[in-house]
Amino acid sequence: MTAVAAADEALVNRADQLQKLRQQMAAISGKVGGDRSAAGHFPEALPDAQSLLPGSDALARSIGHVLRRGTVAVAGGARSLPLEVVASVTAAGGYAAIVGMPEVSVLAAVERGADLSRLALIPRPGLSAVEVASVLMDGMDLVVLGLGGRRVTSTSARAIVARAHSNGCTLLAVGGDWEGASVRLQAQITGYDGVSACGLGRIRGVRTAVRVRGRGGREVCGSRGAIRSA
Repeated sequence: MTAVAAADEALVNRADQLQKLRQQMAAISGKVGGDRSAAGHFPEALPDAQSLLPGSDALARSIGHVLRRGTVAVAGGARSLPLEVVASVTAAGGYAAIVGMPEVSVLAAVERGADLSRLALIPRPGLSAVEVASVLMDGMDLVVLGLGGRRVTSTSARAIVARAHSNGCTLLAVGGDWEGASVRLQAQITGYDGVSACGLGRIRGVRTAVRVRGRGGREVCGSRGAIRSA
């Protein structure tokens, strides 16, 4: 097979995979459409309860109501934070997907209360992870995207940001940078429950401090908090 033929076949396979994914998301979107914002255009202004991402009160008390529908956020530091958000959203009846993060522990998500029937895992998307995440927005409330150390510029991100806004889906980028993100969350493990001062014992929980910053690096008022994970 020539290089040109191989490239053509790869493009066809990629198009087929994306088309199948779009069809699956269209089916999901039709089933859950009553629970999410109306299909098509996501309104500029919504009542506060409708504009918020589904989630537990405990998470909201820790980081505030900073994750809103139709926005892009970046999470750094402790990897437990994205799992806490996923667990919070799915436990509250929302739908979430994790893309491009093969290291994610499903058990850890379940231990935090995640509803696996509302969670899609695509650890190795094969195609462009950003492109797959964009398609998933048609049927999800939250998409967690592993960037693998990459930086997404505002120019290349324009289309997916518009899609997130249109579908009322929150994109949480992890393991990289997303230029122009509305919110940046930085999580740091501050301690463990069940461990004595001399380091003995069984870990029963993890304490995580979270700092939230808006555009321009300004810390969001009341954004510091702690998350306790079992």
